[in-house]
Order: sequence, then C-alpha cells, then structure tokens
Amino acid sequence: MATLSAVRWDPNPVMKAHYQQLRARGKLAKVALAACMRKLLTIVNARRRDELMASGMIAT
Repeated sequence: MATLSAVRWDPNPVMKAHYQQLRARGKLAKVALAACMRKLLTIVNARRRDELMASGMIAT
C-alpha cells in the first residue's frame, strides 16, 4: 500500500518517475510495482541506517 501511494501521490517524484519509466519500457504493472517496492524498501533501510549512525547506536 505504501508503494501504491508513493507511485500515485509521491511529493518527491522519484518513485512515480521510476514506475513510469518501467512501464514505458514495457514492464507489466505488477512487475513495475514490485520493482518500486524494492526501491522503496532500500530507501527506508538506508534512512534508518543513517539515523542510527547519527544517534551513535551504530559505530562505523
């Protein structure tokens, strides 16, 4: 559901542009959505990692 929202109403148009690019290259809607899910998960994990590093919970 988060991915659907990001693809449709993303205030930062990165996810919407990624989805539209995949669709333009001929990917099926579900395949493009799954690729966006993976991209969104990667973004969320990277932000969480950065937050933990900034707070000192993870040492580099």
